[in-house]
Amino acid sequence: MRGDGKVSLRGSVWWATYVVRGRRVRKSTGIKGNKRGLGKRDANNWLNKEMAQAKRRPTTPNDDKITVRELVEELFKQYDIDGRKTKDDDERRWKLHLAPFFGSSKALEVTRGMIRDYIGARKRERDWHGNLPKPATINRELSILREAFNLAVEDERLSFMPSFKKLLLDESANVRRGFLKDHQYEALARESGESGLWMRAIFEIYYTYGWRRSEPLEDMRVRLRGFEHRTISLDPSKNGEARTVKMTQKVFELLKACCEGKGEDDYVFTRESNKPVRDFRESWKKVTDAAGVPGLLVHDLRRTGARNMRRVGVDRDVIMKIGGWKTDSVFRRYNIVDEKDLHEAASALDRAREKTQKSHNLPSGEKQPEAEQPQDATIQ
Repeated sequence: MRGDGKVSLRGSVWWATYVVRGRRVRKSTGIKGNKRGLGKRDANNWLNKEMAQAKRRPTTPNDDKITVRELVEELFKQYDIDGRKTKDDDERRWKLHLAPFFGSSKALEVTRGMIRDYIGARKRERDWHGNLPKPATINRELSILREAFNLAVEDERLSFMPSFKKLLLDESANVRRGFLKDHQYEALARESGESGLWMRAIFEIYYTYGWRRSEPLEDMRVRLRGFEHRTISLDPSKNGEARTVKMTQKVFELLKACCEGKGEDDYVFTRESNKPVRDFRESWKKVTDAAGVPGLLVHDLRRTGARNMRRVGVDRDVIMKIGGWKTDSVFRRYNIVDEKDLHEAASALDRAREKTQKSHNLPSGEKQPEAEQPQDATIQ
């Protein structure tokens, strides 16, 4: 590298590469050029100004002292202020995986290469079941590290941080596509009822509204059930928004039975011992095995609920509001089309083609039927 920096052509744009306080920086100058040198002088002038500004940027007293552990501790304090519901999970991720690798390192020692080394080591690490971590799991861990650095820079405890660009792993192959098939509903409803009223009601809510696994357990108190108006209210959930939905007849009957004889602050879902339901993984496994759907996850019902609402014509924005999806991009990942939807689409195409062929094969002299006029979709 000539001096402290250089410019190079990438495509039709000049890029600058330079070093500031031992850190290699690469940025686009935004100046267009070609291999004959067009724009190179302007790009070098841009580089000289950028390097001068970078060297004048102030450093903080902690740049050479603060550790990654201290950054993460400050992040968890911010979690408490924000009321972040993922704190327990993120603390576990930090203690089990990130801390052994990064905890004793100085913040300025963390480079992109070090982060790549962590990813490589983590991808080879098996859990106690013998399973390798999925890309989404590693990405959640890296997001803790990135957020800790971002907070330190915002709070001016650090002057700069490593770039995480293009380090996060591709999660597209990790998207589940499981559904509860229509013909499997009755068996699972029956077996969940055998397990207990609470299990039957929880299953119906997941199946109907596509809620997250933790939402009915953490948020549903008797006072949130509006039986007079047949509504259910949830406190702000993972996406930070409160929700109110209307009960179906089946949900109404099951929730009313669950709340019978309880006070306003009591949990809706309790076991026979009156203890609130917290973790029901073992019970769920028994129920799904007995119903002939082994391996079905509670989270698969989130996708199923969205599919069911879409099938009966519920508007997409309404589905997102009921299920708590905040962005289109996240909602689309749930891929709410199953084999029956594809079969119905093919059948509809066959019927349309058959109708077209019949209209083209009318006897000689018979008039073509007039095209149907579009109906006014306005609800009176």
